[in-house]
Amino acid sequence: SLMMLGLTVLVSTPIGILAGIYLAEYGDESKTAELTRFVTDIMLSAPSIVLGLFVYAILVAPMGHFSGFAGSLALSLIAIPVVVRTTENMLRLVPGSLREAAAALGAPRWKVALMITLRAAKSGVITGLLLAIARVSGETAPLLFTALNNQFFSTNMSQPMANLPVVIFQFAMSPYDNWIRLAWGGALLITLTVLAINIVARVFFREKTAGH
Repeated sequence: SLMMLGLTVLVSTPIGILAGIYLAEYGDESKTAELTRFVTDIMLSAPSIVLGLFVYAILVAPMGHFSGFAGSLALSLIAIPVVVRTTENMLRLVPGSLREAAAALGAPRWKVALMITLRAAKSGVITGLLLAIARVSGETAPLLFTALNNQFFSTNMSQPMANLPVVIFQFAMSPYDNWIRLAWGGALLITLTVLAINIVARVFFREKTAGH
């Protein structure tokens, strides 16, 4: 679970932040930005099982087997629109006078976006990333179609991998009392992890609010 979640963060963070910057800084001037925003809204509202089936069709079925990479891709498709929307909204809260001051000093527009505006909104961007991680950490449906499961501990991302959400699902459906207790323990572990991530996000959001 940690390996797939880590790869999800590595994939979704740069894509989501760069797309959010593009929408916030250039979104009023481009047809491509309108299309990007439309696709992002669709991905935000799409059920996670649909995204899992999509990854199954384009990656798992052609490869002929489940894999941790497919699971990370499915989770990334869930996390990216959250990061994009949060980044865009946070950047739009940055005062326009800050951009004008940087432009008056001769800074190009791309450098203003990356070095000035993004830095001013970094607390809100980090909050969006943490919330995206909290959302995907407990997703089960997309992993059933992508990473599936493994009865043994494995670090091979190109093969089926064990992951906590699917293990909870399988153990909870079993007739064995000790498996059911393990499922409850796994559910508690995910709940505490998501709670900790949300607490961290709240702290960042509070710092952002205090700064304004």
